[in-house]
Amino acid sequence: MSRQSIAPSDPVMTTSDAARLLGVATSTVQLWMESGAIASWKTPGGHRRALMSSVLRMTRPDQSATPASWSGAAPGAEFTMLAEPPYPVPEQEQARLSALAALQLVPSAAEERFDRIARLASLVTDCPIALITLLTAQRQWFKAHVGLKAADTPRAWAFCTHAILQRAPFIVEDAAQDARFRDNPLVTGAPHIRFYAGYPLIGVNDLALGTLCVIDREPRRLKSRELQGLEDLANMAMRELAAPPRG
Repeated sequence: MSRQSIAPSDPVMTTSDAARLLGVATSTVQLWMESGAIASWKTPGGHRRALMSSVLRMTRPDQSATPASWSGAAPGAEFTMLAEPPYPVPEQEQARLSALAALQLVPSAAEERFDRIARLASLVTDCPIALITLLTAQRQWFKAHVGLKAADTPRAWAFCTHAILQRAPFIVEDAAQDARFRDNPLVTGAPHIRFYAGYPLIGVNDLALGTLCVIDREPRRLKSRELQGLEDLANMAMRELAAPPRG
């Protein structure tokens, strides 16, 4: 791409400029540029540059404009905020979805580092179900799951959608008595959720990508030591999300 081809109305952006515009970390933008999710070029000094129009496609993705070099993890329907979502969303929902897409974890194979955390969450809380969830625009997908065979559920059914709206643990002691959830298919049908406790998993720029949560089929409360154990495991899960995949 030559400098002569760049229109004045479409300014050149550095990785830092693009990160501020998208509300994500500079390292995330670098990953998107290097993979081709954001069309870019290198300066003679080896620095990445991109046109503002290319950067803005990450907030208004268009499948027809997706670079051929991007292997399918670029934000498409699954990582594009719905015009009228049938569930509550955080203020920076599109930035959150873009950050989740950059991790290239949805979908991905099971990993022991996440499975171990889910098993421990089930043990420390004595709950039959424990999940590490990642929330796309369409579904909550389980990176790890204990006591539940399903790989995902619709986003509109997800208790975790409410959990990512806050930074404190989100707890529902009896879903059958809660107006938000008593008609939820996950309450009226399998797995018959009655109790839920979830900690948001915070990524770059304070964006909650999903949760570590535990579920029981009976109403209950967690003891303070159980909540502390769940919080400690959520912090471990957050560190693993930020870490590169292991061979």
